Amino acid sequence: MLIVHCPVCGVEGDETDFHCGGQAHIRRPASHDPHNITDEEQRDYLFMRFNPKGLHFERWRCDRGCGKWFHAARDTASLEFKGYYGITELPPKELQAQATGQWAEFFKARAAETGATRPAKKAAKTSAKKASKK
Repeated sequence: MLIVHCPVCGVEGDETDFHCGGQAHIRRPASHDPHNITDEEQRDYLFMRFNPKGLHFERWRCDRGCGKWFHAARDTASLEFKGYYGITELPPKELQAQATGQWAEFFKARAAETGATRPAKKAAKTSAKKASKK
């Protein structure tokens, strides 16, 4: 059983109290330029996802608490949650540093796009530390 913690309202429960929304940080192409989307861009948005063994970043919704979406970093091998952070934020720098493969490339590209990383606020980092102690 997965124990999930909502960084927005503080509710903690098993995975049946939450809804997993799949891979985090996916940009919908139609919301940026709806008239100039290629078939490849739409295909990639709908079907192509990272599937790493190890650290993975996911979207979750707090069904039994506040109803808000948030991001979580989870180890797919051990199923342990490594941290939680807001839906509009990038993960804390320590989680970005642990990312490998496609996720490491993704965060490097995002940092290049924005000029700097926009890590999660301090409250979300606290919940990541809290999660790692369990």
